[in-house]
Amino acid sequence: MVKSELIKRSPLRVFEKSINGGLGKGNLGVLASRKGVGKTACLVHLATDQLFNDKHVIHVSFSSRVDHIVSWYEDIFKEIAKMRDLENAVSVHDEIVKNRVIMNFNQKGISIDQILRSISALITDGNFAADQVLFDGYDFEDATLEDLAKLKAFAQDHQLGIWFSASLKSEEPCFDDEGFPVELKAFAESLDVIITLAYAGDNVKLRAVKDQKNTELINMHLMLDPKTMLIARE
Repeated sequence: MVKSELIKRSPLRVFEKSINGGLGKGNLGVLASRKGVGKTACLVHLATDQLFNDKHVIHVSFSSRVDHIVSWYEDIFKEIAKMRDLENAVSVHDEIVKNRVIMNFNQKGISIDQILRSISALITDGNFAADQVLFDGYDFEDATLEDLAKLKAFAQDHQLGIWFSASLKSEEPCFDDEGFPVELKAFAESLDVIITLAYAGDNVKLRAVKDQKNTELINMHLMLDPKTMLIARE
């Protein structure tokens, strides 16, 4: 399969349709779940789809190590290439990896202003025209509404989308009766899209609990495939 057909058949097209065309430029989206459910895999799959579409991605990791992030990208690409029998996979890989930058910060030791200055320098001085920024492992317990406002303004100024992965650490219930993450309620107005990942039997289901102004629980009919760790149709 050629790259254009792979893009067309990707379950990420269902993902986008479920949230009215995708995250969109200038918007903030969150993948939220308990630790270890698969947020980073989903985040990397979203990023890889952007790369396949010739977009530029900045992956900001708040982990102490970034080698496992690189491994995630390699594994996700290999699974997609194998599943779709991608033609010229090595060439495609070498082409898209040039459009990805991984940055690493300790969230407790740096302000959001410093992080955004570093990203801005990469975009402007480094001529890296990012289409999407990923904040992997962002701790909303250390965030403020002012931080979210700055991130929103940054996304709008640079016309890019920002995705977060957030581990929910609050005691049960982790979600309210409508499926909304309790930990994120204080930031609900600041976030444009919120998608939860939670076990339903042996599978991890994706549900949109906020899509722009819509706050009703939406079954996206997508799951995280436990074998490939890719977003897949149910």
